[in-house]
Amino acid sequence: MSADDFSLPDDMDLLKSLVRALAQKTAALEDENAALKARSTDADERIKRLMEILKAYDRARFGRRSEKLGAGGPSVDEQAQQAFVFEEIETGISALRAQIGTGRTPHERRPSRPRKGFPPHLERVEVVIEPEDLPEHAGKQKVLIGEDVSERLDVIPAKFRVIVTRRPKYAFKGWDGVIQALAPAHIIESGLPTEALLAQIAVSKYADGLPLYRQGIYARDHVEIDRRLMAQWMGRVGFELEILADHVLGEVLKGARVFADETSLPTLAPGAGATKKAWLWAYARDDSTFGGSGPPMVAYRFEDSRSGDCVRRHLQGYGGILQVDGYAAYSKLVRKDGGNDGPRLAGCWAHSRRRFYELHAAGASEIATATVERMAELWKLEAQVRGEDPEARAAARQAVSAPIVTELFTLWQRTLPRISGKSKLAEALRYAISRREIFERFLKDGLVELDSNIVERAIRPQTITRKNSLFAGSDGGGRTWATIATLLQTCKMNSVDPAAWLSQTLERIANQWSSAEIDALMPWNYRA
Repeated sequence: MSADDFSLPDDMDLLKSLVRALAQKTAALEDENAALKARSTDADERIKRLMEILKAYDRARFGRRSEKLGAGGPSVDEQAQQAFVFEEIETGISALRAQIGTGRTPHERRPSRPRKGFPPHLERVEVVIEPEDLPEHAGKQKVLIGEDVSERLDVIPAKFRVIVTRRPKYAFKGWDGVIQALAPAHIIESGLPTEALLAQIAVSKYADGLPLYRQGIYARDHVEIDRRLMAQWMGRVGFELEILADHVLGEVLKGARVFADETSLPTLAPGAGATKKAWLWAYARDDSTFGGSGPPMVAYRFEDSRSGDCVRRHLQGYGGILQVDGYAAYSKLVRKDGGNDGPRLAGCWAHSRRRFYELHAAGASEIATATVERMAELWKLEAQVRGEDPEARAAARQAVSAPIVTELFTLWQRTLPRISGKSKLAEALRYAISRREIFERFLKDGLVELDSNIVERAIRPQTITRKNSLFAGSDGGGRTWATIATLLQTCKMNSVDPAAWLSQTLERIANQWSSAEIDALMPWNYRA
């Protein structure tokens, strides 16, 4: 529209009113623009601060090990907390960018990197979008000269279906009798669920930390399954799998080195209406760190007690290396007369390091900071020798780690008499000095790890279930949970889909799979 198209009034008063109205509108637009600019500037500043925090977390998580004080890496709890913070920062940045209407901040360029393709086993649904033919294209031959292809990840929500099994009955003229195929065997005879449904419920509850009362997908599909009924199903599944879980523990104890740990669980005391502590014991095996070919696995045991009798019963007859934290119950397994028919204990340096790291992070102790810095060199070497044979690992440790360990113990023993015995530093020093023998075992034995993070990673998923569950005694849900979790977590450790494995295994058990071939049912032997 040109200036000539405007029709202006000849009346001077009307003309003045129009000018004033335009001025007011212009002022309002300028105020709105200033507000938008201020909001955008504020959002940019907040995004910049969040990006700086995010980069710091990236360096902490993915930076070169030599740049991190704790080269052994953060503890399992610290990893979870870092992951939580990382996710919340990313979410906050995305929300701010959406608020100001841009995908990224000004002058920020997305780093170029090759896009990772999706796994080849996923179903591909081809959607071809043809361009619209224009009138000027009429009568002309269309030639394909190329195409742009993009892939996006889609999902089909899980839904129920009903398997209708018909078994026709037949009679023959001139012959007495009726023929009919046998009914297929199921874990829950004459019940509602297929083995695939049992697997879905079990994996959701025992592997993904989703209690039965939260499995709302069933109600969304207008399928009503009583929670008590599902609990009964899980009890039957646990009963059928118990022999497999026992087999896993037996295989764990065949290892030259076993990791052990325990964690508390809330348990409802029958008849009391109150909770008490029960305990989950975990025993893990992973031979890959010293070049072994055995599959990784973990076995859980649910107990009402944390007494040494429990671990003694679980590990009866084990004579290999037992790598543990500082809990005294494990020490009682070692023969005082030095006999070699019991386990040989190895300590976890990560447990000792955490005590010093807390003081270092608080800036409370130069000794703690020096300790953490020197310990970082131990984990740096471990990263280099991981996967090598035991002899090579021991030789490298003697050359590099042994002098560091000697230096640390000298520092600790020299410091302890000079500080208050009630201080946190004194506690950390006494913890390390009193366990010197088991801490130094890794220097001469290449089978031993520097830490027991392998079992901590295995027990971590169960603490999530702990927050979402309340167990009712070792003879009830707790024992079932430990049994099923043993097998599902072992699936995860072997990169096996736990739902697929459990569905197949329950079908085999229902069809009377031979106990002599139990090893074929183990997660590490799973074949789709």
